Amino acid sequence: MSTISVIITTYNSETWLEKVLWGYAVQSFTDFELIIADDGSTSKTKELIDSFKSEFKHPIVHVWQEDNGFQKTKILNKAIAKASSPYILFSDGDCIPRYDFVSTHLKYKKKGYFLSGGYFKLNDVVSNSIDISNIKNQSCFQINWLLDNGLKFNFKLSKLTQNSLFAQFMNWITPTKKTFNGHNTSCFKADLIAVNGFNEEMRYGGLDREIGERLFNNKIKSKQIRYSAICLHLNHDRSYATKDNWLNNNYIRKFNKQNNVTAIKNGLSKYLNNED
Repeated sequence: MSTISVIITTYNSETWLEKVLWGYAVQSFTDFELIIADDGSTSKTKELIDSFKSEFKHPIVHVWQEDNGFQKTKILNKAIAKASSPYILFSDGDCIPRYDFVSTHLKYKKKGYFLSGGYFKLNDVVSNSIDISNIKNQSCFQINWLLDNGLKFNFKLSKLTQNSLFAQFMNWITPTKKTFNGHNTSCFKADLIAVNGFNEEMRYGGLDREIGERLFNNKIKSKQIRYSAICLHLNHDRSYATKDNWLNNNYIRKFNKQNNVTAIKNGLSKYLNNED
């Protein structure tokens, strides 16, 4: 059994996923299980994943389901069910992790808490400029490299600090809420089981916040690590975001808050019981 399971979501985005996989291939901590939660990609994604098998200590677990529209909550629950570790880190197939990403989550994990991280968002130019060598030597996490390759200077560059004391200070003073962010968060598998995982009634728009709010209702607290656990977000369109989805999701979240909902009906349990 690995020390930690890392779940990455993807859908027909091999160019970005390849960069992300190289990010995990050069992690300072290597005793992790990598699970690709694939929401219906073509065989090209499987071929890419297979090409990385020799790069990791543990076999890559590819959890795939048929393409039937946006079903991220469903594939996430299936991936959680497959996770062999008692502790799970969540991220996305468009977020390149810094070399210490996994080790940072392990460093700060704590019973009764989930960890809340963020990302540093890149534009199209910088996203496309990053190649394998930049990931292997970590130059893409250097402020000067980013500015030289098309990023405009802004105060958010402070997120990329490698000074641990400054990072801890910024984690403490940031006004950003400590929410469950699917691109950079981790928690104990038992806590996910207790709330029955992701709500499969949710579509795109706050589906990760929703499970975090139910964790709060179940007396799980959160800890801020957005300046410590660093990942770069590669730019892409979000054609699956619709007004109706947001309205549906906001209604569910409001109901959960008003009724102190913890475990939902349509969630993780059916995969733990091997129904699918």
